[in-house]
Amino acid sequence: MGHKFTTKALSYSQPDFSLHRGNETHVSLTRFTWKCLSWFGCVLGATLNSLLGPRFLVYVSCALSIWGDRMWHFALSVFLIELYGHNLLLTAVFGLVVAGSVLVFGVLIGDWIDRKPRNKVAHASLFLQNSSVTACCMVLMLVFSYKSEIERIGQGWLMVACYVAVIILADLANLASTALTITIQRDWIVVITGDNRSQLAGMNAMIRRMDQIINIFAPLSVGQVMTWASNVIGCGFILGWNLVSLLVEFLFLSKVYQLVPQLAAKPRRYTGDSFLKRQLELISSQGGPLRDVMEGNRHDSVNPDVTSRFPLGLRKIQRLVRTCCDGWKTYCRQTVFLAGLGLAFLYTTVLGFDCITTGYAYTQGIGGSLLSLLMAISAFSGLVGTILFTRLRRSYGLVHTGIISSCLHIVCLLLCVFSVFAPGSPFDLGVVSPFERNINQPILPGRSTIHWTNNTVLMDGAQESTQPESYISIILLFSGVILARIGLWSFDLTVTQLLQENIADSERGTVNGVQCSMNYLMDLIHFILVILAPAPQQFGLLVFISILFVIIGHTMYFVYARRFRKQNLHTQKTPEKDREAFLT
Repeated sequence: MGHKFTTKALSYSQPDFSLHRGNETHVSLTRFTWKCLSWFGCVLGATLNSLLGPRFLVYVSCALSIWGDRMWHFALSVFLIELYGHNLLLTAVFGLVVAGSVLVFGVLIGDWIDRKPRNKVAHASLFLQNSSVTACCMVLMLVFSYKSEIERIGQGWLMVACYVAVIILADLANLASTALTITIQRDWIVVITGDNRSQLAGMNAMIRRMDQIINIFAPLSVGQVMTWASNVIGCGFILGWNLVSLLVEFLFLSKVYQLVPQLAAKPRRYTGDSFLKRQLELISSQGGPLRDVMEGNRHDSVNPDVTSRFPLGLRKIQRLVRTCCDGWKTYCRQTVFLAGLGLAFLYTTVLGFDCITTGYAYTQGIGGSLLSLLMAISAFSGLVGTILFTRLRRSYGLVHTGIISSCLHIVCLLLCVFSVFAPGSPFDLGVVSPFERNINQPILPGRSTIHWTNNTVLMDGAQESTQPESYISIILLFSGVILARIGLWSFDLTVTQLLQENIADSERGTVNGVQCSMNYLMDLIHFILVILAPAPQQFGLLVFISILFVIIGHTMYFVYARRFRKQNLHTQKTPEKDREAFLT
């Protein structure tokens, strides 16, 4: 009995090594599982933080806004042609109204941005833009649905009123879009990135990349809807997009404003002696005596006793005129004035993928499908330009990046000059009568011959393209235009960041408003040149004028860069600090 008991005792007291090994394996698996879960939680938390961070929210808001703008601008050009019986009159009137309104009200928009809180400016601009587009789409849907009935009411004056309403609403949407772009892309991202210039360059480049990509797909999306459905469905599609975009952008921008407290701390604008004190260092560096500026400011001021005698309406007009004059003076006083003016000069060119260049290519035998492919390649070239900007800025500094980009832009555009004299070019200065045309010949053909591409309307029939003797000229032209976009977008990002870094917070809206006005002014000049020389045989002359304006613009930037370098060399800094300041 004892022996058996001892054996049982021994058998029960002996440890079960297999069970312990199982526990150890289970514990190891549990620890590994917890490590995986904790790692997954950290990654998920970091991802959520980045997705809910201010930069990501700004990216999404900008993407929605850019997508809506690209769809609307493309669709509106087609709607205006369809609306007025396939005539370019409404399109031309709308272009003049848009350019003139931004030219006149750009300074006032910038002044309003500087005076009001950032969140109110963003929300007001967003609401005005989307509500104007929505109202315009509703008017267009009514006109397209009941066009014949509307034309019979009031001997056609009701239709004229609809034309006026569409142009005014579209112009208001463009002004609001300009204000929103200045607010978010020129002011908010500067505050969000703070003193980190690398992050600022990265955000500028990312927004520009989104713009290039969206420029391909947004017009295609609405174009497909308009082609396979109808103009009414196209208007409804844009209307629905704007309503959804308004809600999402409003929520995201409000969240960004809450996440970045610095956005609420907006500095007050400098006036009078405070402004003169702030400008003292700049005036001294430029060699201008402070006495002259004081006297000029004294002469510019208006006696309140005299102005109080004017009627209220005249006083308001006088205040607006004074605001515009002060805004232009503020723009001209900036140290980066020549860089911004040089960028504006680049808008006076036909060497881009607008309706002018694509229309010329169509007359030279390039079809709509090939043009769409070239536009996609051009957008990819713009993406390369944004990548080049970030690499050059990191290696050579911001100012040197502008110099390299300018040289690259000019060299690539030389291919366009060569295309004028290449085989297949229709260049002929003997065509001096651009307005000779049969008065009974329609400007545009019938409804069934219109094809949509990204940025223009192509026609068959009366304006059928002819096959040139050689395609060497058109190949050189588009090779230069596509390659030049690498340097162009890199240069554009350079000047944009220079304006962001060197303009005071209290003047950022005003200066950028004047910059938009200058851009529209130079763009308007380029359209006037096309009106004066519209024949394909005269396109070579427009190429020469475009190259001249581009060279003048980049020369202005070279002068700015030389002054910047000269000013840094005369400052009392150590070589290391001087090099660091120049490179940043």
